[in-house]
Amino acid sequence: MKITITFILCLLFTITAFAQKGEVTVIKDSLIDSLIAKRLEVYKTTGEVKPGKPIVSAYGYRVQIFYGSDRREVFNEQARFKGLYPQLNTYLTYKEPNYYVRVGDFRSRLEAQRLINELRPAFPTLFIFREKINAPTLDTTTTNDQK
Repeated sequence: MKITITFILCLLFTITAFAQKGEVTVIKDSLIDSLIAKRLEVYKTTGEVKPGKPIVSAYGYRVQIFYGSDRREVFNEQARFKGLYPQLNTYLTYKEPNYYVRVGDFRSRLEAQRLINELRPAFPTLFIFREKINAPTLDTTTTNDQK
């Protein structure tokens, strides 16, 4: 008896739950449509990838190669790194009282670790930091093999 009453109540509940009908009205400012249209126009006009420019920024990894409070020493270490690895970007940040030199825009921690293994003899204090990076630039040149 209890089972049949429970079954009937559940059946009535599901019928009323599926029987609900309604109408959704979206109320928005007309400026939203104009902003969307302007954004689409910007994407259409600047749709091509510019060589040497980052596409977007996202979270990734950088390797900190040096930190210190002496500005000249920090700039010397940055210049020394750029002489060894001109293809990698360097970033200077200042958080009182120290300057920090971080390098690279790596999507994975493994890539950053490979750089650390390579840099260990030249730069003794190396750390990996997860932070917002510039996406690596795309190679937009095509070769005959890719056709």
